[in-house]
Amino acid sequence: MLIKKLQLKNFRNYKDEKFEYDDGINVISGSNAQGKTNSAEAIFYLCTGYSPRATRDKQVVFYGEEKATVKGVANSRFGAVEVEMSFFVDKNKEVKVNGVPVAKIGELLGNINSVFFNPGELKLVQESPEDRRRFMDISLSQLSRNYFYALQKYKKILTQRNNLLKEPDREMIFDTLPIWDAQFAEAGAKIIAERNKFIEKLAPFALSAHSFITADREELEISGDYKFAGSEEEIALQLSESLKEKREKDLELGYTTVGPHRDDIKIKINGIDVRVYGSQGQQRTAALSLKLAETEIFKDRFGEAPVLILDDAMSELDASRRERLIEKVKDIQTIITCTEPDCIPGYEKYNNIRVSDGKII
Repeated sequence: MLIKKLQLKNFRNYKDEKFEYDDGINVISGSNAQGKTNSAEAIFYLCTGYSPRATRDKQVVFYGEEKATVKGVANSRFGAVEVEMSFFVDKNKEVKVNGVPVAKIGELLGNINSVFFNPGELKLVQESPEDRRRFMDISLSQLSRNYFYALQKYKKILTQRNNLLKEPDREMIFDTLPIWDAQFAEAGAKIIAERNKFIEKLAPFALSAHSFITADREELEISGDYKFAGSEEEIALQLSESLKEKREKDLELGYTTVGPHRDDIKIKINGIDVRVYGSQGQQRTAALSLKLAETEIFKDRFGEAPVLILDDAMSELDASRRERLIEKVKDIQTIITCTEPDCIPGYEKYNNIRVSDGKII
């Protein structure tokens, strides 16, 4: 997967600019607050329909304008694809793939694949299980539209079940809950089974990437909590039993205490919980290793690497880890943002795009 061109109109601080990318390493350089991250964000939007930064789509529209447009052209082993996304101040965004309007975000997924890292991705290591679940969900949704639709269905069922648990009419709860529990177990099992397989694939890739970046000085261990395991059918049965066991507790609390919305990933370096005891540099390297592992899963699934976006990934990495990181990614299309083009020491074959105040200079 190679992104060739990106056009931004009234997007963030860009009025009208066109980026052209090489197949290898591309460095978007410039001082702080000049638009480097904005251009990286735009690519990820085209891939997932989601921004790791904006809580509302309209936030990306240039101040004083009514509409923003992002258009990208990419090549894959299946041919060329063009994705266009329009954002509005007063209505929902619109998406086109090869000029054809897309009604659902699920239809966007898989056209352009990317793996995105920025300092916010440290939440993967530092913060709550919700951030690690989001990591899995974004990746798995790009890997499989069926997963995306299953996740949407599960979330709706979970909301309905939680609403029912708050219902004051206990008789209605006991009459209706078994129906929701059956749907919950079936939908939840699909999510858990896919996440379990994802973590099993992720772990050895992450171990290899981390060992390479740290010159074998550290060992990264990734594992799931695996409250539920086995085939999808076996997980559904386990979920059903667990729902029965926790029914009284759920009724007392007013929400569902078991299921994939409680999943987590355990991350250790040399046997120690990196979230609690890791340094900032170790945490950043661990998060980067997870992202590099993610690229390997995409390569296995689609036969080609996704676009790798490393936004401000070099800060707080020493020169040795920077060099080894570049060595690791040099054979796939990588877009790196940093304040100076020499942020990738010892490497000369890259496309440098300098930006200033929303303009390519």
